[in-house]
Amino acid sequence: MGKILNYLWRFWLLILAFFLTIFFGIPVFILSFNKKHYKYAYKFIRFWSYGMFYGMGLRHEITKLSSQQLEKGKQYVIISNHTSIMDIMLTCILYPHHPICFVGKKELVKIPIFGTIYKRICVMVDRSSARSRADVYRRCAEKMEEGCSIVIFPEGGVPDDTSIILDEFKDGAFTLSSKHNSPIVIHTFIGLKEIFPFENSKGYPGKVRVFYNGILEPSDSPKDLKLSAFETIKKTLVKYS
Repeated sequence: MGKILNYLWRFWLLILAFFLTIFFGIPVFILSFNKKHYKYAYKFIRFWSYGMFYGMGLRHEITKLSSQQLEKGKQYVIISNHTSIMDIMLTCILYPHHPICFVGKKELVKIPIFGTIYKRICVMVDRSSARSRADVYRRCAEKMEEGCSIVIFPEGGVPDDTSIILDEFKDGAFTLSSKHNSPIVIHTFIGLKEIFPFENSKGYPGKVRVFYNGILEPSDSPKDLKLSAFETIKKTLVKYS
């Protein structure tokens, strides 16, 4: 796609996001006042995710590299590599039966309309505050008690250097798994870095490849969990990219 078409495509994203967030955001906002109703709010969140993802001309294909199955009603810590804003929508699409809650940056609350809903369905963290980072574990535990699985992108963000295949992992997801005895579900996303990058002048409609890498059982060593997860995703990216 030429640059002009890319900018028009991204402008379509803004229009799509505005109307979908208004349409599905209102019931999410109302339902979010009662913690017991989050499973219903999550249905609308998934509708929003489908609209955003497929409305931008994206689609996905799943390849299972593990036969391990998720248990219904069980809470997990879900991780993947992070290369695009569409990682969020794709993760929601992948989990119809396990309501998920994201750990996300506090700055996103400032986005009009979206921010109002975002702060009700996410565990927000101020990365400049040690107190906020430490309190994440308590708030994630509360969300799990309410029936949510927690999604964390362990890279902590998308590196500015696009040549980096996989950035260094932060400890959060693995400490959370160890503290609360929660299994870690691993996915690898391939294609979104090129299809829908953060740079507005690039990207194109296309198919994302999703690799299900399986489940890591919790252990007393977050360091070992982090190393195992990093190597799993890195090997998948190298082999299938």
